[in-house]
Amino acid sequence: MSWPPFDSPCLAPPPDDAGPLGPCLHCQVRHLAVCSALSPEEIQALETAASVQALEPGAVLARQGETRRHVYTVTRGALRLVRVSADGRRQVAGFALPGDFVGLSGAPTHQHDIEALAVTELCRFGADAMQRLGTRYPHLQAKLLERACVELDTAREQMMSLARMTPIERMGDFLLRLAARQARAGNPGPAVALPMPRADIADHLGLTVETVSRSLTALRTRGLIALPGTYVVEILDPAGLKALEAA
Repeated sequence: MSWPPFDSPCLAPPPDDAGPLGPCLHCQVRHLAVCSALSPEEIQALETAASVQALEPGAVLARQGETRRHVYTVTRGALRLVRVSADGRRQVAGFALPGDFVGLSGAPTHQHDIEALAVTELCRFGADAMQRLGTRYPHLQAKLLERACVELDTAREQMMSLARMTPIERMGDFLLRLAARQARAGNPGPAVALPMPRADIADHLGLTVETVSRSLTALRTRGLIALPGTYVVEILDPAGLKALEAA
């Protein structure tokens, strides 16, 4: 399998004057991460529990059913979350991009396979250590709960949307959601990186690979997007993409 040449600018080394707080205070995705709720002094305490983990494309971070020992913030790259049903069918549940928190669950085991789509770097915390920090800093606990609620609401909204959308509408909605996430991470577009191959998009949207390709071509023909590369989409008419849902 060939992997997309995706790289996010959202991880950069701390500046020379980073000071005693190190990289956490100067992390370029801190405003998206759960640690944004902490003061500089609390960030320093958080750093003592953190470590950096790097993954090569295709590397497996965790397998479905494994004991959940760590939680992670994505600081660079992208992950996919895959669930395999009892009959062997594969479903891409979602994608984790810079700023996303991975591993937040009430279950003792991982509910998905978690795999790197590109060169990826993570800020890693022991699950027990994060729980202790949440007890010590209630506003961090509140941020974790808020993140869990947002993810649940987003999953429900997406499930309801997909049930009533045509393939072209699904693709337009997917691109808009991805563009919004990348804009929050500091990349406002109009170019949107696709860190995932077409097969992953198909599994995520409940389509075939051929339908994904046809839908992208149809959106391009309508002048809504451009396709300058395999892993890049330029959104030319965001309002037009949004209007597909109401058509």
